[in-house]
Amino acid sequence: MKTEKPFLKIALMGQPNVGKSTVFNMLTGLNQHVGNWPGKTVEFKEGTVRLDETPIQLVDLPGTYSLTANSEEERIARDFIINEQPDLVIVIVNAASLERNLYLIAELLVLDVPIVMGLNMMDVADQQGFSIDVELLQTALGFPVVPIVATKNQGLKTLVETAKNLAQHPTCFSPHRPEIPPEKKQVYDKIYSLIEKKADIDHLTGWVAIKLLEGDREVLERVQQSAPEIWPKLRDILINNEDAILAIIQSRYAWIERMVRIALVRHKPGKIVLTDRLDRVATHPFWGIVVLIAVFGLVFLLTYRVATPIVNWMQLHLMIPAGDFMVDALKNAPEWFSGLIVDGLIGGAGSVLTFLPILVLFFAILGILEDVGYLARAAFVMDRFMHLMGLHGRSFLSMFIGFGCNVPAVMGTRIIEDRRARLLTILLIPLVPCTARIAVVAFLAPAFFGNSAALITWLLVIINLATLMVLGILARKFVFKGEQTPFIMEIPLYHFPNLKTIGLYVWHNTYAFIKKAGRLIVIFSVIVWAFSWFPNGDLQNSYLANFGRWLAPLGSLLGLYDWRLILALLTSFIAKENTIATLGILFGIQEGSQVLSMRIASTINPAGAFAFLLVQMLFIPCVATVAAIKQETSSWKYTLINVILLLVISLLAGVGAYQVLRLLNIGMA
Repeated sequence: MKTEKPFLKIALMGQPNVGKSTVFNMLTGLNQHVGNWPGKTVEFKEGTVRLDETPIQLVDLPGTYSLTANSEEERIARDFIINEQPDLVIVIVNAASLERNLYLIAELLVLDVPIVMGLNMMDVADQQGFSIDVELLQTALGFPVVPIVATKNQGLKTLVETAKNLAQHPTCFSPHRPEIPPEKKQVYDKIYSLIEKKADIDHLTGWVAIKLLEGDREVLERVQQSAPEIWPKLRDILINNEDAILAIIQSRYAWIERMVRIALVRHKPGKIVLTDRLDRVATHPFWGIVVLIAVFGLVFLLTYRVATPIVNWMQLHLMIPAGDFMVDALKNAPEWFSGLIVDGLIGGAGSVLTFLPILVLFFAILGILEDVGYLARAAFVMDRFMHLMGLHGRSFLSMFIGFGCNVPAVMGTRIIEDRRARLLTILLIPLVPCTARIAVVAFLAPAFFGNSAALITWLLVIINLATLMVLGILARKFVFKGEQTPFIMEIPLYHFPNLKTIGLYVWHNTYAFIKKAGRLIVIFSVIVWAFSWFPNGDLQNSYLANFGRWLAPLGSLLGLYDWRLILALLTSFIAKENTIATLGILFGIQEGSQVLSMRIASTINPAGAFAFLLVQMLFIPCVATVAAIKQETSSWKYTLINVILLLVISLLAGVGAYQVLRLLNIGMA
């Protein structure tokens, strides 16, 4: 009998780099939102698809190789299926790596949830010299298999229709599961009979029995706590069958081998594809580093060539006219109110919004690099350098997130099991220049250094990463001693970027920045303006000016003889973008017709400008990152050490750079 559900919940699963995110983005478009799992730091996406008037809630689960709960992603994926009990799971599989991808399905079948397989990258499989007989594979598995090419939006409608039909007819799901090894079948039956009447695992009895045989720590602890009366007998059975996990794994691979033998046809020898040719350079121990450095240099060059003219145009044709208009409109309003609107909001938070083109372009380039598959190569190339610090690829992946924002990068270190490596990674992440830091540099560097701006930015990033590596090596040698854990990373095939996926990536990141600017930056801009106004409405005699002059001796060591510059550095502790917001307030939107960056450049020589930007890049993390560090380390000691260490490093680097350039008489004009 047909069961029509008014609302379907479908989970989207798959191993990393199988095109799962592309499928999700193609199906949901802008009808999605991004958040974090309750009590977790791993990001999740949830979207809505409407098919024949039936709304489908599509949940994009973290990419995971298995359901063994060795990582946060694996725990989240399996907990969602166990606790939320979705109507169906769509598993995206890479057709070019069918054998490896089937292991996740072998584990998932034990949970007795309806499955539809989306067989992605059929075109790539053909390029590599083999094809898959979809009908034979579907017959062998016992559940629907839909061939798709996600990047070209091929087969996705059929995939959703098939999933909807099976979710509304769950009794039609009759898969051919991997069998319990004959030599362990009797043991499995004993365990099953012991636990089958336990209410809290009623619908999971078979899965729990398998996991007990596998020695899954979380399941063992759960059963021990929920059923102490059967635990002694159960423990004896498990102790006498510690080799059961090997038999179970062997039976799964035997099942996978049968599926592959039935469905996979190699019709020509595998040829050397474009990926192989490119990787001879991109993953080379030496040339791979050259390519990585060149890629970052190209990113900054494009940013300045494309985005900076737009930023300057917005300053001249939007910000200054808006300020002039509001001055005229508020000429009869109280002077303090006019100052608040013009200098506080337009000059402060408004100045931050003008470098949105820089962020949009930077996010777009990062999205392209990730979508084509290059970022995995960057992680591979950097892995041997990570080993010098006693870290590995998981730490690099967390650090790389820091190029977007340091906060999720710190929180993302939960994927690192070893506490020593996790603490060291957290310590180093604030040295990864986030988009806010880079945007500040991109805003000011063209005015400071003209056509050399891209080269200077590239040099600043190299200094940051070199500092990170030196600090990491020293910390490993003297503080965080210990053995590093192994790490295995998959390198995906290169493919053309999907514009929709990149567009959504840019949209979500830009929208998150605008929300931040609309809250924290606006509030802090008003606070900075207030201190620049009181007690008598004169900036030069304000509380802020007096505090700035008190800091003048420190600023002079850095070549910052204008007290407004050292104050702008300090306010970046709240948010890195506040450097521009503060400068916009202190230099004033009405100070001549020049763009803000040009007015700032007129107060400082190139040597001081380099020192200013160097301190900006190395300075203490923003308050949100500090809060994340405290949360993830559960220690004020490590948090304060991190802040004080970076404060000392940044100021010493800035003073050293300026004094050396001054002695060499470089950039003193």
